Amino acid sequence: MRHENPASQQVFGATGWRRASLCGPNGGNCVEVNAKNPGYVGVRDSKRLTGEVILQFDASAWTRFLTGMRAGTFDRE
Repeated sequence: MRHENPASQQVFGATGWRRASLCGPNGGNCVEVNAKNPGYVGVRDSKRLTGEVILQFDASAWTRFLTGMRAGTFDRE
């Protein structure tokens, strides 16, 4: 089931989205990140460029997530 989140769309809009260069030209199985709004980071599916924000973080939660990624916290063994 898909849930629309109009509040997230209003916060992030259509501009300011970025994806990793490793995604390649066709988008692949990637996400896009939008950090243009101070205090918030939105994440959406790169295959759905006009789609809703699927995850929204406050700035401190996003920083903790990135720190964990860089430390290998989420790596498979």
